[in-house]
Amino acid sequence: MSVHTPADYLELARADNDSSVLHRLARCPYPFVWHALAANPHTAPETLQELTMARDSSWNDNRLLRLLAEHPRADPTVLRDVRDAAAAKLDEGERPYAAVLALAGRTELAAEEVRQLGTLRGASARLRSQLDRRLEFRA
Repeated sequence: MSVHTPADYLELARADNDSSVLHRLARCPYPFVWHALAANPHTAPETLQELTMARDSSWNDNRLLRLLAEHPRADPTVLRDVRDAAAAKLDEGERPYAAVLALAGRTELAAEEVRQLGTLRGASARLRSQLDRRLEFRA
């Protein structure tokens, strides 16, 4: 398939299962392609890890972090990178709450690794409450 338009990139990111193709797509400048890669179950952990550093806008970044936190192939390294990115956003006053709550459901990370996100500047009382509740279900 020849890639000429953003729609072509999106189609490949959604449907392809070749990890080398998916990895190359992670370097494209389109956040909707990053989201498609983060939702594609064939995307390899190395590509997911690269996507943890992608930045566009608050909304797109927060959505990407949530998708990465939920990805079935996200290994502990990827999940820690997502946690670190979410922590930085919380420190900046942003609200990557969906990513934080998705991380709370991932048993690959220790509960304390995730719980500390609730202590950061951008964490609301509601986030802390939901975070505690989700972490309790893991125990």
